[in-house]
Amino acid sequence: MQVDRTPVYLPLQIGKTPSMPLAKLLESWPALRQLREGDPLGLGKAVQSPRSRTLVPRIDEADHVVPSICPYCAVGCGQLVYVKDGEVTHIEGDLRSPISRGRLCPKGQASKSFAYSPLREYKVKYRRPYGTEWEELSLDDAMEMIADRIVRDRAETWQSKTEDGNPANRTMAIGNLGGATLDNEENYLIKKLMTGLGIVQVENQARI
Repeated sequence: MQVDRTPVYLPLQIGKTPSMPLAKLLESWPALRQLREGDPLGLGKAVQSPRSRTLVPRIDEADHVVPSICPYCAVGCGQLVYVKDGEVTHIEGDLRSPISRGRLCPKGQASKSFAYSPLREYKVKYRRPYGTEWEELSLDDAMEMIADRIVRDRAETWQSKTEDGNPANRTMAIGNLGGATLDNEENYLIKKLMTGLGIVQVENQARI
């Protein structure tokens, strides 16, 4: 089946005003604006659309900027936290940081969701032994449970000496696994606490 590809020309009806004047139509043509404004590579205002000319950065409406440190791994990348009406609106890398020099990994770039994600848990979840469902506990109750169990298990499994008779002063029944949101200072304090309690099995998720 052959298709007739002969062009069809519609005559301009005299007395009818086109939808856009010819001068305005030519003026809106990016290629013509590039030639007129000396922008042959299309890198300047010549290629901007009416929408792109009115766009503003997300940080433009921020009330103030707070320098901070990324809450994830222990590298300590610098961040700039933009705040509007008491809420974080945007987070980006801090160029003044000698560690990251304005760079952030995808996890650090998305750290705003660490505070505002709808999946974030705000209450302690606890599942009892042999239980099938989670129940909510207050923070005070959860901290008391953790402290009681550490004291109990430490006392029951304390080793004053090794099998060879050398001083041990440790417990092998308790371990500590840190998360990637801990910074250097928090990891330091946790290590000091675990060592003081005789807990020698200390690890961090970021290193694993």
